[in-house]
Amino acid sequence: MIPPLFWALLLLGAERPTGRAQTPAPPGIPVFLPSFIHMSGPMVSSYLVGNSTEVFLSINIIHMNTETGILPLLKCSESNRSGEWHLNGPEPYDVYMNASKVTITLMKNLQLCSSNATDCCMKPLCVVETLQVSACRGSTMLANLLIQAEIYANSSFTGNVSENATHIPNQVYQPLGSCPCNLTAGTCDVRCCCDLECTPDMKQLFSGSCFAGIFGGNVNLPFEQLCSVQTTNSAPDWFPFLCVQSPLNNTPFLGYFYHGSVSPSQVSSFKIPLQTVPETPSSGYKQGDPIMTMENEYFIIRQKSMAGQCIGNAPVAFLQNFDVKCVTSLSAYKEGLSHNVLINSGTKGTIQQNVIYSNVTDVRNFITKPEDIQPTEVLCVNVTFAEHYMFIWKGKTIEEINVTVLLGELCDGEILTQRFAVNFVSFNSTSTAELSGNPGYQVGKPVRAVNISSSDTVTTLKLWQPVGRGLCTSATFTPVLFGLNSLSGCILEVDINEDCSQLREDVTARLNSLIQATHVGKRGNSSYGDLNDLVEIIRLDPSNLNANTSVGNLKGICSDIPANLNIRIITADVGAVEGISQEEILGVQISFSTVIWQFQCGIICENKSSPLPLTASVQFIKIPAQPPIPMTSFQINYTEYDCNRNEICWPQLFYPLTRYYTGEPYSQCLAKGLVLAFFFLLAAVLSNPCSKILKT
Repeated sequence: MIPPLFWALLLLGAERPTGRAQTPAPPGIPVFLPSFIHMSGPMVSSYLVGNSTEVFLSINIIHMNTETGILPLLKCSESNRSGEWHLNGPEPYDVYMNASKVTITLMKNLQLCSSNATDCCMKPLCVVETLQVSACRGSTMLANLLIQAEIYANSSFTGNVSENATHIPNQVYQPLGSCPCNLTAGTCDVRCCCDLECTPDMKQLFSGSCFAGIFGGNVNLPFEQLCSVQTTNSAPDWFPFLCVQSPLNNTPFLGYFYHGSVSPSQVSSFKIPLQTVPETPSSGYKQGDPIMTMENEYFIIRQKSMAGQCIGNAPVAFLQNFDVKCVTSLSAYKEGLSHNVLINSGTKGTIQQNVIYSNVTDVRNFITKPEDIQPTEVLCVNVTFAEHYMFIWKGKTIEEINVTVLLGELCDGEILTQRFAVNFVSFNSTSTAELSGNPGYQVGKPVRAVNISSSDTVTTLKLWQPVGRGLCTSATFTPVLFGLNSLSGCILEVDINEDCSQLREDVTARLNSLIQATHVGKRGNSSYGDLNDLVEIIRLDPSNLNANTSVGNLKGICSDIPANLNIRIITADVGAVEGISQEEILGVQISFSTVIWQFQCGIICENKSSPLPLTASVQFIKIPAQPPIPMTSFQINYTEYDCNRNEICWPQLFYPLTRYYTGEPYSQCLAKGLVLAFFFLLAAVLSNPCSKILKT
């Protein structure tokens, strides 16, 4: 019987909105995330988010009054043990978010008792208890974590298992055993019907889902292509010419054929090549070549790796632009390559960097200050905030390098978002405006957009790039890149007394700030002044913005909040230039998805703000430039001849003789095909029907 406290806590957890990520509260007051956990295993973890200075934790087993339904009031007492439960933490988890990890462990043997033992579970439902973890500072209780533990005993094994691991031989070099799925000695393996340790009662539990074939059966059935099945089955006369001679010990299911005897394994001859010294370019750079210095070293600038981390020793590639942002602190800050380094132009010429230094006046786009920083004297150092490199190139050489460096002051405890940008501009270019392709879009380039109803027509489609705590008030923007599906978002803090209609208008305004364009460019080099080169954005605005209704007329709950912005961009291949396909935008649609917002609070609702996640997603849908060729009635009715839906493809019976086969030269394939045709003709002549005709 499940205790009434479980249903009370389950209803408490059901009042929380589902499908929504929980967001840390302000770091001044610590909270548990999540604050309610249903525990079904021996270990569970939660996170204490906020200022945990001088905060201690305690764990207690609580019992609710079944008559009043009220939880007992507990006092703050530093204790990490309660009964058979052990509390470990808080352990630092994320220094930027002030998050600490808290782990609760059950110190009990969960094996089902087979005798009158004490350190085991007497019943299958072994543990049904309610725990409360409290975070206190002094005698003040700051946050609570409720855990409903409902843990069952481990009843899958009732014997003693040896500590020695079972050695399974490599099936490539040794014969396959009679029962390959028997992996545990002395124990019945589930779904292994050939395991001799499985009793008939156990096999009834999984008799309908046994491992089939080579992985579960003890017999490798012969397949019909073997020459040995000719005597048992009615095979045609030409069967001996096309049968397969192979022993039954061989199996293609593992991907290898073996001879049933032990053979030594071959050591791979692959070796890691030694790193060679970079070659100095003498005939100019090609696209993608690393730019070299006059000291025969790579010219490096901080860039992001494929894992998303910033690395400081990444070389700059010729004609490849990038714009990255790297987060660092004063303790982890490192200076980059000196701007006095001479660059190899590509023909052993020397290029001096033209550097312009300037100070940052508004540091809000670069610096994130923690809210709990103490107003004491801290160490501040003048560092580099941003570096913008402009390479003027002509042909295969670099003609000029212009560098703009932004400097600012970084103090201890602050988080710096550095920006590094590299642009390659042609020597004959009259404008520094970067195109997104010529003529079709290139993947990874910004989508060109324009607002024809504004004085400043040139704009872009934007997404959020959260920093710090991820709030919408401090989030920066990043452009929508062609061909890359993206999902971004930020957190909007909402008060419990917020007016629903006003909340809908505020959310809609923030989402519309991302899309301030009315048209987008069809191609990567579309002109902003020609409407024939533009595609109008279709907007599906949200409805019921002025309806001031809440769910059940409850305070702190608002429905139909347009919290999700959906951007769908339809593209297609419209041609090719020098063999490279050119993609074009055919249409753009913007729509909103609504959610139900509910004020989130723990056991006691305090007068503070609650998070509302706002998201913006971009989806690129590629359609064929021409409608696909409809299927014929023969393809629809006779699916056994469809090579895409069947393992046997009769139309490809003579595939080696066609031009589609590229494994061997066509002349050799034709010669082997003629030899095979000769053997077919000879078999037909020597068959029984032909021999009878010749005798008569």
